[in-house]
Amino acid sequence: MPSTSKKQQKVMCIAESIKKGKTPAGYSRQAAKIAGSMSEEQLKEFCETPVREQ
Repeated sequence: MPSTSKKQQKVMCIAESIKKGKTPAGYSRQAAKIAGSMSEEQLKEFCETPVREQ
């Protein structure tokens, strides 16, 4: 599923980084929460796909 905005894509990429352990969870509480609720594959998909323009 592609991200719906640049902001959503950025948060998903931060969440993926937190999930991989490259970024501390304290960097973004919102992204840390997302990282805990989604799989790394789902986060990667959101992060890598182009933003869907509406």
